[in-house]
Amino acid sequence: MFLVRGLYKEFKKFIEKFKLDLIEVSDGSIALPHQEKLKYIGDLAGQATVISEVGSKLAGVVLSHEKWVEMMKSELKAGSWKVIAEARESGNIGIYNPDGSANKELINDIIKQVNTDNIIWEAPNKPQQVWFIKLLGCNVNLGNISPTEVIPLETLRLGFRETLFSNFYLKTS
Repeated sequence: MFLVRGLYKEFKKFIEKFKLDLIEVSDGSIALPHQEKLKYIGDLAGQATVISEVGSKLAGVVLSHEKWVEMMKSELKAGSWKVIAEARESGNIGIYNPDGSANKELINDIIKQVNTDNIIWEAPNKPQQVWFIKLLGCNVNLGNISPTEVIPLETLRLGFRETLFSNFYLKTS
């Protein structure tokens, strides 16, 4: 918001004035050259904890798997504490297919090359949350969770919901 208005210096003053300790740097809604984004990440990381977002909120923007991985790695190296894997509130873009199912090939390529502790996977829908918990465990970093879904998500993480109960409590031989 500050960047598109040409108010970056004012943004830095805003951070200082209100003692903000967490900042998101995202180009999901604006056109921002990646090298420029990396400079902002590095600069702001000296002032606060930075999270960045990889992927676009626009359906027409498609990144290759290699580009996803390269961008995540370079943003972490530039100073991002964590990178967000974009999915939008609808959960049908970025790391998901248009039908809301996980883009398994993309996610597997990311997992092979980026430490999952450094990724926040947007998972706005219950089936997506279940899928990630089964894939990466109950402590997987999930984001874009509606406030009304926080407690239901925690019950999933604990295995109290039918979809994950057997993963946690039933012994298999």
